[in-house]
Amino acid sequence: MKKYLFLITIVFFSFQIQAQTAQDTLEIKRVALAYIEAQHHPNPKLMESALHPRLVKRSVFRNKETQKDYVSEYFAENMVILADTYNVKGDKFPKNPRKEVKLLDVSSRTASVKLLADTWIDYMHIVKTNGEWKIINVLWQYNDVSQHE
Repeated sequence: MKKYLFLITIVFFSFQIQAQTAQDTLEIKRVALAYIEAQHHPNPKLMESALHPRLVKRSVFRNKETQKDYVSEYFAENMVILADTYNVKGDKFPKNPRKEVKLLDVSSRTASVKLLADTWIDYMHIVKTNGEWKIINVLWQYNDVSQHE
């Protein structure tokens, strides 16, 4: 009996060490929101703070002439530039833009997140490196897939 109790105790504490903390959950959400808010209110430093330097952002588009699909890719540098230039006039988003973050799965060093914005969806992989959560992958699409042409 003592053996089983000891084993259960070890398993319990092992699980606790691997599980995310409440602070991790807050940080993951903060990073996802920083990504979208840096676009709402042009802020390249905020964008850069949310991204892993090796970030890749992808989407599938269709070439109108050939009617073939292709994958577009952006990198961390492109996203920082986008945050600085995309919404300079303040006309790219509604007055109260949608920014809903759903945690799909969280482990001790990785997380999958769904960000629902006004006209698109971003699926993100967020990684914890050197004690910080950073977005490393984004796969996105417009809600209206005809916009991908």
